[in-house]
Formats: sequence, C-alpha cells, structure tokens
Amino acid sequence: MIPHYSALIVAAGRGERAGGGLAKQYRPLAGRPMLAWSLETFATDSRCREVVIAIHPDNRPLAEEIVRTTALPVTLVEGGATRTASVRAGLDAVTGDRVLIHDAARPGLSRALVDRLLAALETAPGAVPVLSVADALVREAADGLAPVDREGLFRIQTPQAFRTAALREAFAAAGDRSFPDETALARAQGLAVVTVHGEERNFKVTYPEDFERMEQILAPGTAGLTVSGTGYDVHRLEAGDGVTLCGVHIACPLKLIGHSDADAGLHAITDALLGASGNGDIGQHFPPTDDRWKGADSADFLRHAVTLARAAGAVPVHADVTLICERPKIGPYREAMRARVAELLELPLPRVNIKATTTEKLGFTGRGEGLAAEAIVTVRLT
Repeated sequence: MIPHYSALIVAAGRGERAGGGLAKQYRPLAGRPMLAWSLETFATDSRCREVVIAIHPDNRPLAEEIVRTTALPVTLVEGGATRTASVRAGLDAVTGDRVLIHDAARPGLSRALVDRLLAALETAPGAVPVLSVADALVREAADGLAPVDREGLFRIQTPQAFRTAALREAFAAAGDRSFPDETALARAQGLAVVTVHGEERNFKVTYPEDFERMEQILAPGTAGLTVSGTGYDVHRLEAGDGVTLCGVHIACPLKLIGHSDADAGLHAITDALLGASGNGDIGQHFPPTDDRWKGADSADFLRHAVTLARAAGAVPVHADVTLICERPKIGPYREAMRARVAELLELPLPRVNIKATTTEKLGFTGRGEGLAAEAIVTVRLT
C-alpha cells in the first residue's frame, strides 16, 4: 500500500538574519517566493494528501497569495512565539497518520529525500535526515580554541518525519516546554527516531549570501540573467488643457483620451515590465472596463508592476522609451520625464532614456490625431 502523509511547513519566523526586510520565506528566490518551492514539492507528490502551513499572522496575505492556485488542500494556521509552539499549532490541524515537518527556509527539498523518510517510518515512529560534519570543529575556551571530536556528530535537517499519533503523545507529555526541533522533543519523551541520509542541497537559507547559492541549485544558470520586455500604447488627442506623459504634465492646448489619465509613456513602460517579469499585460491588471481605474494616475500602475516584478525575482535595470508624436514637443520635458521614470522604477537616472520622434506627417500620429509610445524594459533575474 502506498504510504500517504500530511506535510507541515513551518513558516512563522521573521527571517531577520537573511536581511532584506521581508521575511525570507516570502522573498523571491529563482523567480518565486521561497515558500512556494517546498509547497510545490509536496503538492506535486501524489502521496501527500494535505499541506498545513504555520505562519505569522502579519504575513497571512502573502501566504494566501502563494497557496491560491495549489490544487492540494492547504490550511494556514497561526504559529507561535517558538518553533515548538508553531509546530504544535500545525499538528492540531493535521489529519494524516504520518506527518513530515519541514522548514520553509529549506526550499531545496527533493522527492528522493521524502522517499527515504517515508520508508523509514515503516519500521520506526520517527525519522530525521542527517549529514556528517566535514569541517574541523573547535569550542571557545578560556585559554583559546579547544578542538572538538567530530566522531558521532551530525547536522540535522528537515523534513522530520513522524507517525502523527506518536508525535502528538510526545507533545502532550512535553507540556509547555520548548525544544530546538521535533527530534529533540521526541527523544526527550522516549520516542525512537532513526536517521536517513540528508542532502547538501537541502541546506537552510539563513544569511543573505545563501540566496545566490540556493538559486544556483533551484535554477542553475538563471541567477544574474537579464531579460527584456516590450510595451506599446496609443491614445487619441483632442483639444484640451494639457497632457501627461511619462509622469510629467505638459501644458498645451491638447488632452489625451483614455480610461485612466491616458499616460501612454507610463502605460508602455508598465506593459514592458510586466512582459519582462512574466506577469501578463496592463489590461489584465487594470482593465478599462473597471471604474476603479477611471482617471487613475498611471504611476500607480507602474508601481504595481514593479512590486510584481520584484516578487517574481526580476529587478529593473534599464528602461528605454520612444514617444511618437507631432505635438506636443517633448524636448523641453525630457529630463523631467527621465527623472520621474527613474523614481518610479527605482533606478539611477543614467539607466533611463527618453526619446521622441515623428512619423514625418504620416499616419494618425502624423495627422495629429493621437500619439504612441514604445518602451523596452530590461530586468535582472535574481
């Protein structure tokens, strides 16, 4: 019979040592939030019947967005102040008779490691992956550094696998005490835990430099890669009292017609950034049929695209924009436009270029019926 199991992902920590402000389990890693990698490993395993994720309540919207498209049942529970408290809360929601408890900060989990753990649970109530210690060890002492014998020492990883009923009994016996992990808690209550061979790729992302190392494992060759997206937009011109292009108001006897503020420059840049980061197009995010965007400031559209791009691990590095029109004249406003676009894309000024051209009186732009904008935005994948 195929052994089924529940997965419990511990994601309630703040991840401060990893830097970056946002809790590390929600930071982009090789194109998706870190938490999404472990979730996918479990969700695509036919033996996994459910996933329970212990989260910090402040991060519920982020977690909900990550699990939104997961076909497997996912339950979000509020974690506690300690790992033990978070696992206890998650364990209360588990329904399977086997449970694999995994750190969200270990996105390199493989199916092979899951196989070894489930096999070990056939003959033992608990199993944990370990790796030998390769480096020499020392302990700081009053008279200097004292060597530590490596014999019999191991590095413990997750998932830590248990028969659910046995682990629940161990938690009940432990009371309110906290433990470094579930293996320590189980052993303290006399529950036997066997070891299986762990994997170097399953290391815990802890410090800023660990992100690049893990990205090379999850998506070899993509970290540092640059890709570009293109955008194009057109708006009709009518008599009016001014237009806004690339975030800058130009006083003139014209106005642009559109559902929002009709800033064709920012619309083209937004579309280009959405394309470079694989996030669709501006119409999907801000449909012209939605009254919420009537008269909206197009800067809000671009800010949203920047947020989506960074969440996908795509950081803008350059933007090049061409405005195509007979009027208004762009030259006097070019530098102000560059500055505004640089501000919105969070780029230094030299990384933004604004050009203007005409169609030599040809076509709708040549006749002054409207104007067009083209943009190319380049991003670096992190």
